[in-house]
Amino acid sequence: MKSFREELWFEVPARRGLLNITPQIEKCLGASGIKEGLCLVNAMHITASVFINDDESGLHADFEKWLEKLAPEKPHSQYRHNGAEDNADAHLKRSIMGREVVVAVTDGHLDFGPWEQIFYGEFDGLRRKRVLVKIIGE
Repeated sequence: MKSFREELWFEVPARRGLLNITPQIEKCLGASGIKEGLCLVNAMHITASVFINDDESGLHADFEKWLEKLAPEKPHSQYRHNGAEDNADAHLKRSIMGREVVVAVTDGHLDFGPWEQIFYGEFDGLRRKRVLVKIIGE
């Protein structure tokens, strides 16, 4: 069995943002040479997420609105975590959206359902953060 590991780095120029990282993951898959196996993609920071969904701007706006209702950023004083930091909401949003995805690799391609894409969700941006891509198989 082969194994491939790559770190991708992102710096979202705002506190929150969603990036479609599918092209970067496909590039990693091509570099791996793996044709059959599994591809793990996970955020290596506790205030960021990796998830699968549709690349549609209305849905992205809905995520932002929904997440802000569930874990509003302000007032910062509403969270016990916030003291030296002001990012408790980002931790909660990450918990909702998830840490990682695993996608089957079939015939050298990510084996997606209709409209599925891989996204990096940033909830406490303005600094570099990394995503791990680990691909195993033959």
